[in-house]
Order: sequence, then C-alpha cells, then structure tokens
Amino acid sequence: MSIREYLSGTFFEIQAYKSDPPQDALAFTGSPRKHPYDDGKIILIEEPKDGDSAIYEFKAADVVGAQDLPSPVTEAGESYRIVRLWIRRGSIGIKYEPFEVESPLRFMAESHVLKDKLFGRHRG
Repeated sequence: MSIREYLSGTFFEIQAYKSDPPQDALAFTGSPRKHPYDDGKIILIEEPKDGDSAIYEFKAADVVGAQDLPSPVTEAGESYRIVRLWIRRGSIGIKYEPFEVESPLRFMAESHVLKDKLFGRHRG
C-alpha cells in the first residue's frame, strides 16, 4: 500500500466531546483517518508545523474525547476535517515520520519531493 493510499483513506468518525477537556488525557491535533486494516485503531495526520508533519496511530479505545476545529481549505478549494483528540494518559501511541530515502535522509522540512508526493503541492 502506498503512503498516498494510506493517508487518503476514509475519515474516522468521532463523537465530539461535550464538556470540559478530560484531565486524564493529552491533546493531539490533526486530520483523522480510519486505519487501513485495523478497525480498533485510528490514524491522525498532524498538521505541518514549520514544514514538519507526522502520522500518529492510537487505539480507538484510548480516545477519551474529541473536538472539531475549523476546516482548512486547500489551494484547490477542498476542505478537510481537523480535530483535537484527547488520548488517555499512559496509553501507547506510534509516531510515523515520513522521509525521502536519500543520502542523507531528507525529512519533511527538507524534501520538496516528499511534500509533493504526500500533499500534491509544496508547503512551507
């Protein structure tokens, strides 16, 4: 499965949190996706900060709250969902960081080729 297929998967449906943020959790912000092969997990694509981005994987059962945030609009005029997820303290998450295989390795902030492949345009 290519990274574009992995990232362009179906959005994960989340029930919004209705009260104050939970005290026993930490917040992560990004675009939620269904895990490509495990319904018990969620993928969260972090919004790029200073050219860097990451992909987080959590167990869906560890999500204790969610809040919809304003939806950004791409250069093509398409919007996408951004949420703040509260993940239970002490749970285990996985952080994937895309990079271009080169010598030396080029991470998101350094690789225009990688940005084009992941987002279809230059960012930052």
